[in-house]
Amino acid sequence: MQAFVTGCAGFIGSHLTDRLLANGCAVVGFDNFSTGQRRFLEQAQRHSRFHLVEGDLLDMPALQAAMQGSDCVFHLAANADVRHGPAFPRRDLEQNTLGTSNVLEAMRINGIGRIAFASTGSVYGEAAIFPTPEDAPFPVQTSLYGASKLAAEGLIAAYCEGFGLQSWIFRFVSILGERYSHGHVFDFCRQLREHPQWLRVLGDGRQRKSYLYIQDCLDAILLATSRAAARINIFNLGADAYCEVNESIAWIGSALNVTPQITYTGGQRGWIGDNPFIFLDTARIRALGWRPRVGIEAGVRRTVAYLRENAWVLDSRACLS
Repeated sequence: MQAFVTGCAGFIGSHLTDRLLANGCAVVGFDNFSTGQRRFLEQAQRHSRFHLVEGDLLDMPALQAAMQGSDCVFHLAANADVRHGPAFPRRDLEQNTLGTSNVLEAMRINGIGRIAFASTGSVYGEAAIFPTPEDAPFPVQTSLYGASKLAAEGLIAAYCEGFGLQSWIFRFVSILGERYSHGHVFDFCRQLREHPQWLRVLGDGRQRKSYLYIQDCLDAILLATSRAAARINIFNLGADAYCEVNESIAWIGSALNVTPQITYTGGQRGWIGDNPFIFLDTARIRALGWRPRVGIEAGVRRTVAYLRENAWVLDSRACLS
């Protein structure tokens, strides 16, 4: 099988590329390196079955040509910078929604019938049901990122119905682990590297979040795409627990052996669209036999250990912000 992976140089995309190659697949990776890291592909580039194409999803001719000959698509490329969405309001539309539209059209033209899509738990907005199931009613959207991902889900469903595609849509909580390169754990590690005596926290620190370790995430994706056979398959992916941001601060401080003075900006939300409570019902993916093997605290500590040993990731992201 030849898999086409968008965002192959990103955090999740690079790990997925490695797993697909290890499983015997050929992989064509597609990335514009706006946020992806070439060093994340060092393992993949040692494989003869890996081919990298540097390109942008908005370049339709390049995307269509690169996708030729593939059997399935894993679409992970996106703008994941939720916090700064209002400052760049077209970015989510272009990179998430329009990019997905181009992926689907390139699939149709090339006769590729299967797509796995990285969506987000943010599509539920500020849910009224916890843990939140896949069939929960959608409230008003609270972030441009969530809205753009929900629009992409709608396009995927329409192509499945209109052109006979089959899809697997994964609504993630925040993913942690090696190669992690954005999010509050990353931000806190970068702050404490620069000034270990103090830490600035957006909001009141009482936001409740669920997290999932990267390898558990990939286990779920690969299991679902091999066993779930409906035309449109939607799965929540997350741990069976959650933590407060303040708890994660304590774990990060312990891992770094620092006890910073904490300053809070105040309020329940760190930024516009920041959901103060995310906790997803994962009964549907668990029914296929999946269970996460790494808990939230262990995932945070593994992430911190990786960032300590790979400070270049902190530096490279600093250059992009």
